[in-house]
Amino acid sequence: MPVTAPDSSQTPSRRQLFKGLGAATLAVAVLPGCDTRQSAAGQGGATASNPAPGTYAPRFFTASEWTFVNAASARLIPNDALGPGAVETGVPEYIDRQMDTPWATGKLWYMQGPFNADAPATMGYQSQLTPQQIYRLGIAAADGFVQKAQGKSFVQLAADAQDAALHAIESGQAVFDAVPAKLFFSMLLQNAREGFFADPVHGGNRGLAGWKLIGFPGARADFMDWVERDVRYPLPPVALSGQRS
Repeated sequence: MPVTAPDSSQTPSRRQLFKGLGAATLAVAVLPGCDTRQSAAGQGGATASNPAPGTYAPRFFTASEWTFVNAASARLIPNDALGPGAVETGVPEYIDRQMDTPWATGKLWYMQGPFNADAPATMGYQSQLTPQQIYRLGIAAADGFVQKAQGKSFVQLAADAQDAALHAIESGQAVFDAVPAKLFFSMLLQNAREGFFADPVHGGNRGLAGWKLIGFPGARADFMDWVERDVRYPLPPVALSGQRS
């Protein structure tokens, strides 16, 4: 099945969508595993828990899976004129670290049958696959889909072709055997959002870039005086570690 690129003139900027979603994400998102075993320190730049791009060694993903996660994350949140993207801010690291938590192995949910993929969201998680399995099977299926359509792996495609492949996976145009394509994409997108906007202690949001993009003050002790003012908050964000942008 050929993969065609979407009409960019009819689709809003990916970065603009994240900027609009940022406040809502911060307000309602619950971090899946909250892996905080490595503590952050310092007043900026790379730390022990949030190293510079290219220095983190994945604990769960294989080398080929790691290149996919980096490439796909870079297309979901690109590096552009508005600021650094997913790779530069440590989103892949965040996702990898979440794979080593009880959330990723399904220990936070009831995982017995029957499973009903058509059940409403109020019925809770309905897949028999854990997040670890969804990523492992989904990445293999995504590469297989692209390889069949393009004769190349996902990471070998040009940026526009990668975008088209991700759109096909998101829409269900791509059919995976082992895991629903839409389920894989939605988990990847949700985790990318979390990694971009979570506190840096979890591995992402390096340099507090996500918070700076939407004007979020972070872990400041008190900013209630500014809540009802129709002006931009003037002070830079602060991480739980005390790191400032």
